[in-house]
Amino acid sequence: MTAPDGGQAPRVFIHVGEPKTGTTFIQQVMWTNKEELLDAGLLLPGPRPMAHWRAAQDLRDVPQIPNDPVGPNKGAWEKLARQVLRAPRVGVISHELLAAADPEHAERAVRSLAGAEVHLVLTVRDFATLLPAEWQETVKHRNTRQWEDWLADVIDVESIDPDRRQHWFWRVHDTVAVLRTWSALVPAERVHVITTPPRGSAPDLLWERFAGVVGIAANTADTARARSNASLGLAEVELLRRLNEAIPQELPGWFYMRNVKDALAHGALAARPSTLGRLELPPELEKWVREHAEAVVAELGASGYDIVGDPAELLPPPLSSKAARPSDARPDEMLDSAVVAISALLGELAKTQGVNPPAVGAGVGTTAAAAARTPNRLKARLLALSQRYPALHRLRRGYWHLANAARHLRGAVRPGPSAGGD
Repeated sequence: MTAPDGGQAPRVFIHVGEPKTGTTFIQQVMWTNKEELLDAGLLLPGPRPMAHWRAAQDLRDVPQIPNDPVGPNKGAWEKLARQVLRAPRVGVISHELLAAADPEHAERAVRSLAGAEVHLVLTVRDFATLLPAEWQETVKHRNTRQWEDWLADVIDVESIDPDRRQHWFWRVHDTVAVLRTWSALVPAERVHVITTPPRGSAPDLLWERFAGVVGIAANTADTARARSNASLGLAEVELLRRLNEAIPQELPGWFYMRNVKDALAHGALAARPSTLGRLELPPELEKWVREHAEAVVAELGASGYDIVGDPAELLPPPLSSKAARPSDARPDEMLDSAVVAISALLGELAKTQGVNPPAVGAGVGTTAAAAARTPNRLKARLLALSQRYPALHRLRRGYWHLANAARHLRGAVRPGPSAGGD
């Protein structure tokens, strides 16, 4: 395929999810090896992962709250599309929320990449391990519903709804429907379905499968730089769910994501060892989850898509006869987790008030690298003030936009192929 300027058009891979199928790991490998991948011919557009999240929000017309500190999302998809079309050989746009796109959104996405050879990538996982992981993720997004209630709704109510994609879980995890939406726009041989390796597999296997699809040698990237989206122990996730019940609804979503999801759940609680084992489906659901998996495998087998991995990996492993539940967490276990959580949050508060490390929370979920990133007193004080005064908040957002523009300009003068800036 030839580009409009007469050169060779790039291949652009849209990695649309699904959520909780190793997407964070794949994205982390790419972002932490961005320069090495670019040298090998793969462009990851945008200055940071947030650019792909904002593009996914813009593409799907998701409304924003007033004064959203990340800045306006409008135009973010077109900007990313223009950048990825400058890829030297291969470009990748990756965000799991793209699985929620409707046909109009998907058509807009592919149309914006006219001139490129567009491919679709979907990573999929067996439902027996996906459902517990997805419930945990909802708790990290302010869900207050108990595991058993949430699970009963997903399976007994939502799954049999003729329009089940109106429900969030099925909007992003109805594998056949997601593929149908996107595959209507690209040939079947350009639709790549990657199965997520089961527990106990080689740690780099998922990356090797993804790298093979996009045409990059897997050893181009150092996977040790990446972090996975760590799960929480049962006591920790139950503590977080109860905390969600107590948090006022008026608390802005961006504040929750930054301080509760990132600092508390990912930064402190995920590092704690679980004493109750991992969350599993109750054994009475084994028949349902197997029948669902067999139906998906059969659909994929007849689809003509490029299946990467073993479809048998989508069949559920045997379920335990006595699955642990979050409600099994003892008060003393949650108390230990609460102490860690409070300490971590006090540490974050200390940073905004200019307290130098090691301060409150040192030694609990902190590292030397994290301490080295602690802002100095002046920067921390300005950060705290900007959260109190709208004028300073707007000034801070303006600074972010200028800094992003400067990074784009630096990229534009980088020797060799570059994403550049607008």
